Amino acid sequence: MVHALEPLVVRHTHRLPAPCGAAGQGGVAARQFDAALMSVGFKLSAELLGHLSALSEGTVVDTAVRTLDTVRAMVGDHVRHNAYFIDFPAHVPDTYAFWQQCVADAVDRGVAVAGLSDGVVDLLTLPAYGTYQHSYAELLAAHGELLAAAGDRLTVLHLGGAPDDEITALYLALAGSAAPLGDGGLPDLEVLAGHCVHGPQPEAIPVRENRAVVNRARVEAGADPLLDTVTDVLRLACGLSDGDVTLVQPTRFRSPSRRVRRVLLAGLDAVVAANPAKLADVSAHREAFKRLGERLHAHEYAARWPHAADVFAVARGEKRARSFDSRVEELLAADDVLGAARLLESAPGKLFRCLDRLLRACATDAERDAVAGVAARLAPEVSGRVLLSVREHFHNRARGSGARRVFVNRLGRAWATDESRSPLPEAVRARLVAALDAETSRRLPVPGHLLIDPDVLDVALPLSGRATAPGFGVLPRGSLSPVDGELLRFFVYWKQTSDTTDFDLSALMLNSAYETVSWLSYTALTEVEGEHSGDITEAPDGASEFINLRLGAVRGTYIVPQVNIFSGEGFEEVEESFFGFMLREGDQRGRPFEPRTVRMKSQLRGPGRVALPLAFIRGEDGRWRAKWLHVYLKGTPSANRVEGNRVSVAALVRGFVERDHLTVRHLTGLMADRGDVTTLWDGRTVPQGPVTYIGLERPDGLHPDSCVITPENLGDLVPE
Repeated sequence: MVHALEPLVVRHTHRLPAPCGAAGQGGVAARQFDAALMSVGFKLSAELLGHLSALSEGTVVDTAVRTLDTVRAMVGDHVRHNAYFIDFPAHVPDTYAFWQQCVADAVDRGVAVAGLSDGVVDLLTLPAYGTYQHSYAELLAAHGELLAAAGDRLTVLHLGGAPDDEITALYLALAGSAAPLGDGGLPDLEVLAGHCVHGPQPEAIPVRENRAVVNRARVEAGADPLLDTVTDVLRLACGLSDGDVTLVQPTRFRSPSRRVRRVLLAGLDAVVAANPAKLADVSAHREAFKRLGERLHAHEYAARWPHAADVFAVARGEKRARSFDSRVEELLAADDVLGAARLLESAPGKLFRCLDRLLRACATDAERDAVAGVAARLAPEVSGRVLLSVREHFHNRARGSGARRVFVNRLGRAWATDESRSPLPEAVRARLVAALDAETSRRLPVPGHLLIDPDVLDVALPLSGRATAPGFGVLPRGSLSPVDGELLRFFVYWKQTSDTTDFDLSALMLNSAYETVSWLSYTALTEVEGEHSGDITEAPDGASEFINLRLGAVRGTYIVPQVNIFSGEGFEEVEESFFGFMLREGDQRGRPFEPRTVRMKSQLRGPGRVALPLAFIRGEDGRWRAKWLHVYLKGTPSANRVEGNRVSVAALVRGFVERDHLTVRHLTGLMADRGDVTTLWDGRTVPQGPVTYIGLERPDGLHPDSCVITPENLGDLVPE
């Protein structure tokens, strides 16, 4: 079981749990393991290499096999990436010449081409179009070996502790996370919670979805769940039915066992008995509670658990429970802003989330000052995540008219609109920003010697796990990261579940005014900027598409890669799908997909029919940087193409580019004021003593007592 959980530790922490086994002479096998890792862009740290070298050869080989499988899957090398054009990116034909060749091929084969006499041909009816015309082995034979380059990625794997200790530490970190984990983290937490249910538990589980996952494991192990709201019980019921604990998607409840029925009803009864006001929470999920009550046969247990019966009576509308939000709305409707603020003092988190609205509703400067004073006084009672979210919000409120607002829901669906809210007085806005910064600074630890990798400064703070897609090298939405290399290559891979499915990779180039300059797609295989690898229209065994770009030739300021669903299954329905990008130097060759050149690979698992993983921005200095988006557009049910969504994509990209996200730079600036010394890391020299290191990757050779913050645990930087 420990070996089965080892990949979770490697993926989340880039640490390999210390392999256990007999002592021996494993040096040769360890060096071979290191060489194999380097071929896919990974490397053993000096400490890990030394540890493996002292073990038996058999132990090292077993460890190598498991670990190689894990890291290859991390970068997308666990599948075969074929390309339609075998010589890609060389010899990619002109689009119309290629289509004409496909028609000529069909005629040569004796295939009747419908519409040919009218000059309108359906490409999907041509036998040479959309399916691989060569095997993967033939593709490999057509490409030379990838030449080594100084810019090739090397991700270091560090030595971890004992396997059980590493698994427990990861469980505690995920379960106790201050930010929601999102689709990537919740399934892993579920696996770990079942394994760690009888071991150490986090002191607190602030995120309700995380608590629901842990509660499911506790109930299945015969332990009592941790419940303090009626919604906690509903989430637990969803989890026990393999449903959505985030409550975004409806759950089809199963008929529970008698023991589970007792646990759920007793839990509801205890919560309401302790605080009857919590009945007001039922109305937010009325239909779900009604369906749950039917499965629990709540009416049969009304005498034993009367407070639980009240929950379902509220859900059915037989009993009224006035919600807190309705009381706030009533006061605001009566223009009693100060009364609403006083009521919200008992719920500081809610007050901060509607602070902008309260300030806009104020009729006088005196009222605004009073509301701002309440917020400043309650700041110590609000979570760090909410403090920073509100801080980012008020910073962007200074942009004024003409700004674009971007909305992203819990599922990643995004849309943009013009700013329509009335402006806030600058004095009030500045006062709130200063109060929020002061409270954040108070909560931050004293870092001692603060060592910072400059490349991490523009990484957005992970205020929600839903703002980061599962994958490798992925940064939170809004982050900026440098792009160094001559060639930028996108890739998408998908494998359909049952229906014929056609994903289309495209790249849209925009100028500084967000106007279209050009694009690459199956309808534009070649442009000045680069080449498209060819259209694949079905993926029963998996399929890949690539776009190769010469950054020096790109016309415009923005590059926006996108994945359009032309037909078939959605991103959440296919068996597997992911997007990524590679960076190469101009003289490097190799296959279309080379794992050690992969800089980022993220899963495509969202609503909508158009995925926008990130955009690339050319700065005034001519250097390119990636802006991380992780969003989806609704699109159309079929035939989504880059030509059809240029306007909506440009509007969304503009909104993201012009918005200032709160980044690591903000917190390190506050920490630097409290630290002994702050140093920007030069990428080579590692201090002798303990440091607080914040960077994209952990350097080899740091003092063992150092506090290390990398993207894998960036949430630890957010104060509680």
